[in-house]
Parts: sequence; structure tokens; C-alpha cells
Amino acid sequence: MTKKWNMIVDVSRCDNCRNCFLATKDEHIGNEFPGYAAPQPLHGHNWVDIQRKERGRWPIVEANFMPVMCNHCDDAPCMKVAKGGAISKRADGIVIIDPKKSKGQRAIVDACPYGAVYWNEEEQIPQAWIFDAHLLDQGWTKTRVEESCHTDVFRSIKIDDQEMQRIKEKEGLEVLQPECESQPRVYYKNLHLITKCFVAGSVVVNVEGIEECAEGAEVILKQNDSEVARVATDIFGEFKIDKLEKKSGQYELEVNSGSSRRTSVEFDLGDESLFLGTITLAGGG
Repeated sequence: MTKKWNMIVDVSRCDNCRNCFLATKDEHIGNEFPGYAAPQPLHGHNWVDIQRKERGRWPIVEANFMPVMCNHCDDAPCMKVAKGGAISKRADGIVIIDPKKSKGQRAIVDACPYGAVYWNEEEQIPQAWIFDAHLLDQGWTKTRVEESCHTDVFRSIKIDDQEMQRIKEKEGLEVLQPECESQPRVYYKNLHLITKCFVAGSVVVNVEGIEECAEGAEVILKQNDSEVARVATDIFGEFKIDKLEKKSGQYELEVNSGSSRRTSVEFDLGDESLFLGTITLAGGG
């Protein structure tokens, strides 16, 4: 089978240092690569765009970052609107917007569901991250975004589609906007940090009027009488249940710490993650 390039992006490792963004700027601003790309403008283009997503409410709030670039789709929407061979799909999976043939074709920008194609006003052409094809063709084994990243967010691999599918299933990889069915070659690990919600809280035990952190309390999340998740509180009595779908409705949370210490909380999950506050367990020792 033909080996093709794929990019794996681990959202949990991105700390928003923007080295990948800067490396791409360094490679393309003022530099022309005939057949691959015209020079990138000094301002206005984020070929590697670091998007920020905040989840939760005080006192449990987290910020996660997700690099977004051209997904080099196998069924690329941009190719469907391109005219005169302005966009080509290489045998190794990389999509190239021809800097000459694409001149004047602004529809290519609008066709990208990921917002990853930019309009070069001076050159009157659409542009996007080219997977560093000009470097890979010279024998490079990694893209510059990968080489510049100190937290190992990126992993570019050239393998056949069957092996890529195996890795996708093994590592729980996802793609952006799967409903588009564009078959992207950029895969995301820990994408739930961007797309899904969590519920969190603190559990204390009230013993003779004194509240103590309930370490090791069992927390069971249920929906429609079916168990969704089960976790134990940490040394501070805190818990967090992640990977919940947005607007997924009503849940019941059961908290147990010994046979005589039980309680339950009901809540509705909307668009945002929830902090349920302090849950107090009363009862004997």
C-alpha cells in the first residue's frame, strides 16, 4: 500500500508557546518556493493557528490550546471549488495550492471548513500550510512545526492508511468536524479537552460538626439509571469526570464514603463544564 503523510496533534501537550507558529512564519515570510508556495505576507496569516478553549468555572478552570492548520483532506472541499487544476492532491497525501494557477480564486478560502486557508491580498492567491512538502521532498523526516515544538505536540508520520487506522483506534484519535466527511489527514489526541465537558466538585465528611476532606470517596455518575463513569476523590476530596457531551441533559451523581455516608446530586449539563461545589456527607464514623 502507498505510504502517505499524516499529522498527529496532542492537545494535552500544547502550552501555547507558539514556536510552531513562528517556525512557519520563519520558513515562509519573504521566501518563495516555486511549485509549492509564494511568500507568506508579514501580517494576517496564521497557517498554524493556536486556538484557545477555556473550560470550567472558579475554582476549577482550565485553558487548553489546539493548533489548527490545513488538514490535507483526502476529499478536500477546497479542491471541489478550485478551477484549472489550482489544487492538487499528491500521492503522499499532501494537498498543494498552486501559487500560479490559483490566482484570483478566493472561493478556495471560503470552502475550507477549518478556516485554514488564507487570502494573500498582494498576490491575489489563497494560501495554507503545505505540510513542509518542499522540505520533505528534500529528505526531511519531520516538519518544522514538529522540530520546533519542545513539548512534543506534533508527530508527522508517513505510513499506509491501514496502519494509520490502527493507530487511530489504538490511541483514540479524532478529526475536526467529522460531519464534513472531508477525510482529513490531521488527527487529534485528547480532543475532548476542546470539544467536551467535565463535571467536578469537592466532597467533605461532617463528623460532629467538623468538615474533613473525603479522600477515596466513590463518585458514580449516572444518566437514565445507567452508569456513565465512576471515580474516587483525591487526597483533597476533589473529583473530576471528563469527556461528557455538551447539552447531554440531566445526570445524577451518587457519592459514597462508607455504608452510612451517602448522598446524591442531580444536575443538567449544557454547553459548559460544571463545578458542583462542596458536597457534604453526613453520618456516623
